Amino acid sequence: MTAVLWLADRVAPGASGADAMLTVGDRVRWVGPASACTEVPDVTNDLRGTVITPAFVDAHVHTTASGLALDGLDLHGATSLVDALDRLAAHARSRPGEVLRGTGWDESTWPERRAPTAAELDRATDGAVVYLARADVHGAVASSALLAKCDLTEVEGFVGDGLVRLDAHHVVRREVNAALSAAEVERAQRRTLLEAARLGVGAVHEMAGPEIGGVGDLEALLALAEREPTVDVVAYWGALGDLETVRRLGLVGAGGDLFCDGSIGSHTAALHTPYADAPTSGALRFSIDELVEHIRLLVDAELQSGFHVIGDAAVDQVLSAYEQVAAQVGAETVRAGRHRLEHVEMASAEAVTRMAALRITASVQPAFDATWGGPELMYADRLGQQRGVALNPYAAMVQAGVPLALGSDSPVTVIDPWGAVRGAVHHRTPSSAITVRDAFHAATVGGHAAVRSPDGRLDAGSRATFAAWDSTSVDAELWARLDNPHATSMPSESPVCGCTVVGGRTVYDATGAAS
Repeated sequence: MTAVLWLADRVAPGASGADAMLTVGDRVRWVGPASACTEVPDVTNDLRGTVITPAFVDAHVHTTASGLALDGLDLHGATSLVDALDRLAAHARSRPGEVLRGTGWDESTWPERRAPTAAELDRATDGAVVYLARADVHGAVASSALLAKCDLTEVEGFVGDGLVRLDAHHVVRREVNAALSAAEVERAQRRTLLEAARLGVGAVHEMAGPEIGGVGDLEALLALAEREPTVDVVAYWGALGDLETVRRLGLVGAGGDLFCDGSIGSHTAALHTPYADAPTSGALRFSIDELVEHIRLLVDAELQSGFHVIGDAAVDQVLSAYEQVAAQVGAETVRAGRHRLEHVEMASAEAVTRMAALRITASVQPAFDATWGGPELMYADRLGQQRGVALNPYAAMVQAGVPLALGSDSPVTVIDPWGAVRGAVHHRTPSSAITVRDAFHAATVGGHAAVRSPDGRLDAGSRATFAAWDSTSVDAELWARLDNPHATSMPSESPVCGCTVVGGRTVYDATGAAS
């Protein structure tokens, strides 16, 4: 195995004075001052001018959908319904005859305060097949040509005027995904993994499921990751009770986006008390008996379970199911499984305590709060200000001992690991903010712990997965803050990644120095 000495301005977080790291194969052998290295390396990679840190983990990604979004119509910046339709029309002119896909529209920010209609999509695209996912990807608007391909008779969530939610959205998304060729899927997946590597991400947690991309999409992703040097892909399958697929594909668990409810933006997250701006409380998807059966199946198989939960009713229902299983098999057995909840935005103080008691990981997305949180944005509109500002209680979770892992839910929000750290540190509700050190830990070590891995640090024996950052691209104090248990501020700019190394293999290199 090749011994490689990596020279940098600093290796962080870690002991002061460390400016070199020796790796042998896929493992770190030694970290410290370059002058103290006693082993003669086979190769020296001079990365001076950079700071080396553990690579990030994005703990919630939809790889194919993210790649399609990177190449498709991005409506996140649309300022109005008219602007969105104009962008769609221009996109259609550039891709005649194609199935048109887009994502990111958010009517809560538009002066019209409503979604596009199928008729408006038809006029903008001269009758093309169009699928435009809402920003939360828990609803979409479909053109007439696409709706004609789907049987939505008696399917829950067909709102009308082309708007689909819940099961109707799953039907429409499956139909539009079926039009993708194998080459298009591979191109989209590769694009996402390359983008992750470019941003210093060393691992992504793929949240697959029958309603998202299907088993064929997941199989293609796992095959791509196996045959090409890229970031690590750790996958979950979000289907209730489907242990066969988990075992056949060697997955870590049946969970991830196993939808127990929907989203706040689409009024489908399950709440104890109705929304402030709509006469609904959302809906729970499963009975508690179904959840208990699923969890027990995974616990007995020593695999991870997990669920998508956003509303307080969904969070509490799933925690009750875990507690019932703990009563059957013992709380320590449940704790050992390191089960996880995705998003878990509307967690009460009591729910946080219950999560901590069973050592359930909170897989969270700080960009949600940055985009929709605080007293004046979408959460406050949907829930009322008092409930809206109480979402995403990261500080309470850290204080209670709930393990945190940070992700993007891309393409809901873009892969942006430093942005995720910044979003947790500069929470729109200051009392829910966490320190720089805690946020960076959740974005690195926490992401590995969420899949029951000890990786995420750079010390002797750890896996050699790291990123090198231009040390002059941000305030130099950032690197010291990674070690400071009290630091509570981040620069507004993110460091520029020079290279990303995964298991000793360089998967991205802008420096020209890594080998």
